[in-house]
Order: sequence, then C-alpha cells, then structure tokens
Amino acid sequence: MTAPHSNRTFKALSALLSYPTKELCAAIPEIAAAIAAEGLVSDEATKQLQPLLADLATLDLYDLQERYVELFDKTRRHSLHLFEHIHGESRDRGQAMVDLAEHYRRGGLAVAANELPDFIPLFLEFLSARPLEEARGLLNEAAHIFSLLEERLAKRSGAYAAVFTAICSIASEPAMIAGTAEIDEPDDLAAIDAAWEETAVAFGPGNATDGCSVDRLRIQMRAANRDARNNAA
Repeated sequence: MTAPHSNRTFKALSALLSYPTKELCAAIPEIAAAIAAEGLVSDEATKQLQPLLADLATLDLYDLQERYVELFDKTRRHSLHLFEHIHGESRDRGQAMVDLAEHYRRGGLAVAANELPDFIPLFLEFLSARPLEEARGLLNEAAHIFSLLEERLAKRSGAYAAVFTAICSIASEPAMIAGTAEIDEPDDLAAIDAAWEETAVAFGPGNATDGCSVDRLRIQMRAANRDARNNAA
C-alpha cells in the first residue's frame, strides 16, 4: 500500500506489540533506528523503550514469547484489542468491527480473515500509511485506551508499558482515562478460557455499513465513550 507521508514510527511500534519471533528480534536495530530517525516519539518515551528493545534483542525467544502470552493473552485487562476496552461484551462491538474494517478498506488496507480490525498492531499499521495529521487525529480518539494500558502494564511489565508511553507521546492532545468498559477479570484458568470463548455475532438487516469516514469513526468512538461513562454513573 503506497502511503502519503508514511510514518515508519507507527510500523516500528506495531512490531514491538506483536508476538515475538526470530524475525522481530533480528529487526530490533532497524526498529530502534526508525523510531530515532523520525523523532515523533518524545526523548523521554524513547529512553523508556530501551529496556524492551534490549530484551527483544538479547533474551531467549521462548522466554519472550511466554512473557507476551502471560501479559496479553491471559488477561482481558491488557487486551490488545481496542474495542475490548470500549464496548466489552456489548453487541455494539460487532458493528464497530465492521465499520473499522471498512475504514481500513477505503484507506487501502485489506484485513486478513484471521485478524480482528481492532488489534492495536494492525491499527498502528494502518496509521503508518496515513498522512501524519490524519494519523494523529485517529490516534487521539483512542489515546485514553492507550493511556489506560500504559498504566495497567506499568504494574506488570514496565517494558511493554513503554510502548504505550511512546504512542501517547505522539498524540497531539493529552489523553483522558475515561469511557472504558468495566472488565470482570476471572482468576483461574478455566474461568479465563470460558470468559474468552468467542460467540457468533449476527449482522441482521439495518446493520450494514454505509461507509466509514474518518469523521464517522471519530463520532462512533466518542459515542461509545459517552455511553460507557453514562453506564458507569
């Protein structure tokens, strides 16, 4: 996908939030160089990224993969899916997925059948192919989620929390931690498996998207945030 003003920083941050592989670990010098070259991430946030970069470059791959699964696959509080933190188990989540996938399609990004469009690395990949002003605008709409994840991960792993510190430093507006869905977190593995079991989402008449412009996506996310605040009140 050819992009106007492609932002390699977003691609680099997307890679850092992806499941560790040999290829990712080998690319750490290139990833670090891309972040440093563009200067979108603040100096302090870049400094905080160094422990994660060092871990990915030097630690045993199995240990890296195990840490990743423990952080992101075994707790919904750290989910790397945007709408998990906005809609939770609400029916609205399914339509939000459709709208976001359509927005990607209109921007030239095809989502693979096995990928959910709200996966944060995929979202960052899409931003890397948009003009910086547009990318920052969309980033701001989800900045409160990134800030929430930064706070939660800091209590478990400062290394991965630093990626969200970096993301927030790119946003042109300060993040406000509000409008997120409450997550009832089970403790035992059986309960976790049950909570994460996927259920089918049916899109009946009237649910088809009529296109997803940047403005519509922003309105949708703001409405979801407002509803979540009202429900919490």
